[in-house]
Amino acid sequence: MTVTRPLVATLGLAALAAVVIPLSAHAPQASAPRLLTVKDTQNVVSVGSPAISPDDQWVLYTRAVRDWDDPQWRTKTHIWRVKIDGTAARQLTFGDANTTAPAWSPDGTRLAFLSTRTSTSPAPAGAAADGDGPGSQVFLMYVDGGEAWQATRHEGGVASFSFSPDGTHLLFLAQDPLSADDRRRRRDRDDAVVVDESFRWTHLWALDLETAKEKRLTDGPFVVNDPQWAPDSKTIAFVARPTTKVDDAAWADVWLTDLDGRARKFHENAGPDTSPRWSPDGRTLAVASKRQSGNTQWYDKLHLFPAEGGAPKVLLQNFDLDFGEPIWSRDGKIVYWSTGQGTRMNLFGVDVTTGELTTTRAPMTGVSGSFRLSRDGSTWVFSNTTGTESGDLWAARRQANGSATTVRLTRANPWMESERVQLGAVEAIRWKNSEGGAIEGVLTRPVGFVTGKRYPLVVNPHGGPSSASTEGFSAFNQVLAANGFLVLQINFRGSTGYGQKHVNANQNNWGVGDYDDIMTGVDHVIAQGWADPDRMVAYGWSYGGFMTFWMSTQTDRFKLISPGAGLTNLYSMYSTTDIPAYLGWFFGTPWDNEEIYRRLSPIQHVKNVKSPILIMHGANDARVPPTQADEFYKALKDLGKQVTYVRYPRQGHGITETRLAMDRSRRYVCAFTHAVGLPSTTEACKDGVPVADPDTAGGRLGGGGIIDVHLPASAPPSDEPLRGLRDRGVF
Repeated sequence: MTVTRPLVATLGLAALAAVVIPLSAHAPQASAPRLLTVKDTQNVVSVGSPAISPDDQWVLYTRAVRDWDDPQWRTKTHIWRVKIDGTAARQLTFGDANTTAPAWSPDGTRLAFLSTRTSTSPAPAGAAADGDGPGSQVFLMYVDGGEAWQATRHEGGVASFSFSPDGTHLLFLAQDPLSADDRRRRRDRDDAVVVDESFRWTHLWALDLETAKEKRLTDGPFVVNDPQWAPDSKTIAFVARPTTKVDDAAWADVWLTDLDGRARKFHENAGPDTSPRWSPDGRTLAVASKRQSGNTQWYDKLHLFPAEGGAPKVLLQNFDLDFGEPIWSRDGKIVYWSTGQGTRMNLFGVDVTTGELTTTRAPMTGVSGSFRLSRDGSTWVFSNTTGTESGDLWAARRQANGSATTVRLTRANPWMESERVQLGAVEAIRWKNSEGGAIEGVLTRPVGFVTGKRYPLVVNPHGGPSSASTEGFSAFNQVLAANGFLVLQINFRGSTGYGQKHVNANQNNWGVGDYDDIMTGVDHVIAQGWADPDRMVAYGWSYGGFMTFWMSTQTDRFKLISPGAGLTNLYSMYSTTDIPAYLGWFFGTPWDNEEIYRRLSPIQHVKNVKSPILIMHGANDARVPPTQADEFYKALKDLGKQVTYVRYPRQGHGITETRLAMDRSRRYVCAFTHAVGLPSTTEACKDGVPVADPDTAGGRLGGGGIIDVHLPASAPPSDEPLRGLRDRGVF
C-alpha cells in the first residue's frame, strides 16, 4: 500500500485520536503536587532514533537515562523495541556502555548498533596514552535474543553505518587514525600544528558481512558524511566537504562511488549540496541544494537529478520556508520533509511530477521531528513534544476506513504525571513591532497563573540568529515558571520559520530591528496586564548572549541581565570564531566594513550599562571565544559597574557536564529571583547565589568578580547536548 493524497489529508489535526497508555503502567501517584526543580531538568529521559522494521511491525529506538550512581552523572543510552501499535515495549541492550544508532538488517532478522562496549579490535601502539583508542564499533544481534557480537574492528572506531539494501555489506564512516609518527610527536610533545594545513579526514568504508573484510572506498583531502545506498546496492551517494572546518560545510558537494571505490563528483554547484536520497526505483536522486555560495541563510530547494546525472528539476522555488532532508513516498510520487513553521515543526510534501504542495501539517500539534515512513506507506513514526509534555515517539497510522489515529509508542517520563509535577501553560503570542510588522513569540506562564495579576518577566532571546523558539517542552522554562516567572521568547527578525525575507532581515542590522522586536514584545505582555514592568530580567545564550549584551547597553528597564556565550566585539570575533564566513554573510569583513562592525558591537557602548550583569561562558568555546566575555567584563570592572563573571572549565559553546549545567541553571534561578524580590521556590539560594551543595558545588559561589567553577576538574564531558540550543552551524 502506498501513500496517497487522501492519507495526507487525513493526517490533519482534526482526524487524529490519541491512544493513551493506561495510568496503571505508572508509578503510584504522589500525595501532593510539586514543582519542577533544576535537578529534575537533568532527570528528563529522552527517546529518539526510531527505526521501523522491514515488516512494519516493530520500532527500535534509543532511551537515554541519567545515571545518578555514575561519578559524573552521565546518561546511559540503550536500545528498546516496541510494537508499532504501542505494545510490548522491551529493553534490548544493557550494561555500562552506551548503545546508539539502532538499525534493522534488510531481512529483519538482526539489528545493529554502535557501542563503546568492550572491543576486541586491535589498538595501535601508544593509543591509550594518546586518547585515540578503539572508539565505537558496530555490533550485531538477533532480534529474538542472544548476545551481540562485534561486526567491525576498525582502528579508531566507527562514526556511523548502514546496511546495504541486499544485506551483504555494512557501509561506515571513520576518521583516519593518527599515524605512528603523529602518535610519537604527541607523546614527545613535538606536535606543532600548521593552521589550516593539519586535518584528520573522515572517509567511507565497506565491510563484507560474509568475509568480514573491510575495504576503503574514498581517499583524499576531504571529509565524507551522509552516505546513502542506491536501491541496487551497487552505488553510494555521499556528501564531501573540503576540510573539517565548520564553515566549509557551506561548500559541500554530492559525490557517487561504487564498491570498487571509483568516486566522482555528481553535480557542480557554487552553493552547498546536501542530503542525497534515492527514489525507491533508483532512477532519481533528491538533493537539498542552493545556488548561493558560502555560509548563507538562504533556504535550500529540492533538486531532483536523473541518477545518471544531468540537469536537475528544481521544485519549491516559491515555497517560502526551508527544505530539509528528503523522505520519498514508497511509490516515488511524493517527497516529504519537515521544517520549522512559526513556533512549530511541520511536515510537508510535494508531488514530484506537478510540484504541487500536498500537505502543510504534521500529524500532531507541538514540535514533531525524526519522521520515518513505513514500507507500506501507511504509517509515520515520529517524535513529538509540546510545551507541557516532554518528548515521546508516536505513530500515525491510516485505518481501513481512510481515517487516521495516533498511537503513543513511548512514555519517557511518567514520573512527571505520577509525582503530579505542576507546569506552566505554554502558547504562541503575536504583536506588532514599531514598523507595524507581525512578530511571534512563545510565552510560558507561571504555575498557578491568575488572570489580572502581574508577574515578574524573564526575557529570553534565542540563539542563532537563524533559529527559532518553538512550543516544545523546555524543562528550564518550567523551572522559571515554578518560581513565579512569566517567560517570553521572541522570534525576532532573523529567525527561521517565517519566510526568507524575515530570516534575512537582520543582515547588517544586528541589535537594531531584532532589539525593537524584543522590546515591543515586552511592551505587549505588559499592556496585556501579564508582566510587571518593574520586575524584569533578561538572559540569553550564544546569539541570545549577544542580544542581552546589546540590551544592557540600550536600556535600563531590567533589574538584571545575564549574557551567556555572547559576542561583544564583532571585529575581534570575526577572526577568532570557527565560523567567520557566517559572520561575513551578515557584515562582510571587518577591514572592508569596519564602521558597521564597530557600531554594532556591544563593547562600543559599554559605558551605557546600568543593570547588574551576570556573564557566563565556557572556557573552551570555539564558536564564541571566551575573550568576548573577558573584554566586556574588564570594561565593566574598570567602569565600576556591578558584574559577576562565571567561567566553566572544559566547556565549549554549551555547558554539557551535568554538575556544571545544574550550577548554571541554579545561578539563573537564584540571581533572577533575588533581582525581582521573589523567594526561590525550587532552589536553595542566599543573596542571589546558590547555597553550596556538596553534591554539585566545588567552586566558590561568590557574588562578584570572576568565578571559575570546578565541579570537579576531572569530569569528562557529558554525551548529552545542550537542551534548547538549535544550531544551524551558527551561534
